[in-house]
Amino acid sequence: MIYLDYNATTPLLPEVQEEMLRVASIAVGNPGSRHAAGRKSRQLLEEARETVARILGATPDEVVFTSGGTEATNLALHGMRGTRNGHIILPPAEHPATSEVVMNMAGCTPHVVPLDSQGLVKAESLHVAPWDSAVLATLLLAHNETGVVQDVSLLRELCVQRHVPWHLDAVQAVGKIGVNFRELGCTTMAVGAHKFYGPRGIGALLIRQGVELTPSLRGGGQERGVRPGTEPVMLAAGMAKALQISDENRVTREEYLRTLRDRLESRLTSAIPNVVVNCEEATRLPNTLSIAFPGCVADALLVALDLAGLCVSVGSACASGSTKPSPILEAIGVSAEVAKSTVRISVGIQTTAEEIDRAVEIMRTVVNRLRNS
Repeated sequence: MIYLDYNATTPLLPEVQEEMLRVASIAVGNPGSRHAAGRKSRQLLEEARETVARILGATPDEVVFTSGGTEATNLALHGMRGTRNGHIILPPAEHPATSEVVMNMAGCTPHVVPLDSQGLVKAESLHVAPWDSAVLATLLLAHNETGVVQDVSLLRELCVQRHVPWHLDAVQAVGKIGVNFRELGCTTMAVGAHKFYGPRGIGALLIRQGVELTPSLRGGGQERGVRPGTEPVMLAAGMAKALQISDENRVTREEYLRTLRDRLESRLTSAIPNVVVNCEEATRLPNTLSIAFPGCVADALLVALDLAGLCVSVGSACASGSTKPSPILEAIGVSAEVAKSTVRISVGIQTTAEEIDRAVEIMRTVVNRLRNS
């Protein structure tokens, strides 16, 4: 099997597993308990928080551990909105963790800022958004399907001028490109550990100092009262370890991933006629390729590739099972033929050049068969 779906999730690194087992063996107490066992667990939890904060450009008290990126975004959007009604400014085709929350906020109206053909927010449309009635804005730093990385500078500037809080979904970006909470200037930021070879079931919401969120959950004062419940010390330690390894190897990882992705892209476009690379002119995550094979149906292609031993995806794993056209491809104006034949291929640090070459051969064979059937 060749796994090329690293944007959906990544395998747990052995070093991370070792750290989690180590912490599990000594963190026997509840971090909220005052006895020695509780204090030890609290120490380990805060060490993990300090590591996450340092690497992401935050202070420890700005880091709230959550169950993952989806919960972090939910807590941020509901928490910043509070009881206020008005417009929520966002692009089309955000991750379902954002779009479904915004669509279901009674009393708030989504204001969708269009994208250009490369998946970037149109600056002129952002300028004329209804800022006077905006209660918050939200944006994906790097799109999970296309890999397009947004320039947040204009959104940051407008939000500061209009005193509008804004959330940044950095789940897909962290671990692939440099992400600094302080430099980005957002009010809140979501992170998920399983996207950078950490454990599933743990993430973080970074909340700027001085910002108070209306809690969505009740039942305890843990995690600044934003996310009550006994803290998962072992998972937090695993997340911190994975992030530390990612940070220490970020430059070499980026170069390696980009080399593999570019090799895959160039060989696919050479080996298979009539191939379309989506958003190829934009700045993209170094590991991500959104590519269409007109004449094929993506769902059928996905199944055929799976049977041939190649794991890729059709869009976001969080929206798997949907038969609707990809919202992001509709938003950037690609044709229906391209949209329905697009798959997402995402490489990882365990991917080899030999696997890339084998994947190209598998895809060439499968695409030709489907086109001729």
